Amino acid sequence: MSQPEHGQNPPPGGQPAWGNPPQWGNQPQWGNQPQWGNQPQWGNQPQWGGPPGWTAPPDGGQNRPGQGAPGWPPGPPYGQPLYVAPPKPGVIPLRPLQFGEILDGSFQTIRRNAASMFGSALIVQAIGAFFIGIVTVGMFQLSMSLESVSSEAEFADAMGPFFAFMAGTLGVSVLVGFLGSVLQGVLVVPVSRSVLNRRTGFKQMWKLAGPRILPLLGVAALLTLGGLLAAAAVIGIAILLFTAMGPAALLFVLPLGLGSVVVFVWIGLKLLLAPAAIVVEQTGVYDGLLRSWRLTKNNWWRIFGITLVVAIMVGIIAQIVQIPVSLASAAIGSVVAPHPDPDSMMSTLVLTTVISTAIGALVGSVTFAFQASVSSLIYMDLRMRRDGLDVELMRLMETGSDPDGIPGGPSTLPGKAAWPPNGGQFPSAPPGQHPPA
Repeated sequence: MSQPEHGQNPPPGGQPAWGNPPQWGNQPQWGNQPQWGNQPQWGNQPQWGGPPGWTAPPDGGQNRPGQGAPGWPPGPPYGQPLYVAPPKPGVIPLRPLQFGEILDGSFQTIRRNAASMFGSALIVQAIGAFFIGIVTVGMFQLSMSLESVSSEAEFADAMGPFFAFMAGTLGVSVLVGFLGSVLQGVLVVPVSRSVLNRRTGFKQMWKLAGPRILPLLGVAALLTLGGLLAAAAVIGIAILLFTAMGPAALLFVLPLGLGSVVVFVWIGLKLLLAPAAIVVEQTGVYDGLLRSWRLTKNNWWRIFGITLVVAIMVGIIAQIVQIPVSLASAAIGSVVAPHPDPDSMMSTLVLTTVISTAIGALVGSVTFAFQASVSSLIYMDLRMRRDGLDVELMRLMETGSDPDGIPGGPSTLPGKAAWPPNGGQFPSAPPGQHPPA
C-alpha cells in the first residue's frame, strides 16, 4: 500500500485505529515513497474559502509515544516507569524526611502514644519540680533571715546555707538533665514503632526499653560528668586568669567562654543520637557514642537548625503559658495577703510555688516529649539516608514480622541477618561507599 500524495485525501479506513496500530509487515517499502517530482506545485495550492486539498491525520501526523486516546490521561514516555510515592504506614513516609515532616510526625507520635510519652515525661518533670519547689521555699526563708543580720559573723554564718541551696539548685538541674538523657532513649521506642503505625502503651514501652536501662544510665552518667568537668575546667581557668591579671583577664575570659559554648554545642549535637542508638540497635555505651558520631557526619548544620528552631518554638510556648501563671500568682498574693507579714508571705509563696511548679511540670512534660520525638525522628531520618533503613521498614510492613519489637533493631527472626548490614552500611552500595546524605 503506497502513501497518499499531497493534495489527496487519505482513503477511508486507511488510518490505523487507536486500538489497532499498524503492524510492521504493513509498513510501506522504501521503493514506494513519493518522489520529489510528484509534490504539488505552488500554483495548485487550495484557495481561500474552498475545501482543503488534504486533511491532517487525527494525531497530527506524529505517533507520540505514551499518548493515549482522547479522554484518557497521558502515560509516561516509553522506557520510564510511573512515579510511585513511598508508603506512609505510620507518622512519616518511608524515605528521607523534610523538616515539616519531622514536626508533623512528632505531633502525631505524641497524640497516638500520649500515655507512654506524656506520662513518662510528666514523672521526670514532677520529680524535678518537687525539688525545685523545695529549693525555692528554702531560698525565700534564707533571704528573710538575712534581713535580720547585723554583724559580719552572722552574715558569714548565713552564707553557708545560702551556698548549700545554690548547690542544691545546681544538683537538681543536673538530676533533671541526667533523667532526661535516660528518658530520651526510652521514648525512642514509641517513636520508632509509630513509624509503622504500631501503638505503644506505657507498660510495653518500659518492657521493651528495660534491657537497655543500664547502658542508658551509663551514657547519661558519662555525658553529665563530661559536661560538669568541662564547665568546671572553664570556670577554674577563668578564676586563675582573674587572680593573675585582674580586670584585664576579661580579654581572655570572654573568648574562652564563647569558644567553650561553641565546642559544647558541637559535641552535644554530635552525641545527641547516642541514647536512640543504644536502645534501637542494642549497642553498648562506647558503640552508641561512636554510632551517633558517625550518623551526624556531614549533617551537623541540618541537625543544629532543626534543634534550634524546635528549641525556640518550645521556649515561646512555655513563656506564653507562664505569663498567665505569673499574673495569677500575683493576684492570689494580693487577695490572700493584702497586708503582708512574714507568715502570710510564706503561705502565699508556698501556694503560688505549688501552682507554678505544677503548671510548669505539665508544660515541661509536653515540650520534653516533643523534643525527644524530634530527636528520635532525626535518628530515623539519618538511618534511612545512610543505612537504607526505609528498605528494612518496608519489609517489616509487608511481612508484618516482629509486631511487638522495635523497628530498625537487630532482627530476631531465625536465619535473618542483623540490621543494618555490614556494620551500618547502605545495603546496595559497594564496600567502602555510602550514598550521599
